[in-house]
Amino acid sequence: MKKDIHPEYRIIKASCACGNEFETGSTAENIRVEICAACHPFFTGKQKLIDTAGRVERFQRKYAGVEMQTGKKKGASTNSDQVPAPDKT
Repeated sequence: MKKDIHPEYRIIKASCACGNEFETGSTAENIRVEICAACHPFFTGKQKLIDTAGRVERFQRKYAGVEMQTGKKKGASTNSDQVPAPDKT
C-alpha cells in the first residue's frame, strides 16, 4: 500500500433524523441519515399499509359478488381424456 494517499479511517458517530446515534467507521467526518434501523418500519415491525385513494375499498366493491375459481381452466381435459403417448421402440 502506498503511503499518504489513503484517507484516514476513524470511528465516528452517525446520527439519524429520529435522534438515534450510533458509532461506525468511516472516512467522512460525520454522517446524517434520514432513517435508521431503530425507526425503519421493516425493522421495528410497525409497518403501516397506506390506502391510496380508496384502492382497497374499490377492489372489494368490484369483486364483492364474484366467486373464487378453483384454478381449473374452462374446457381443460382431465387425465382420463388424454391419449397416452406412443412407445418409442
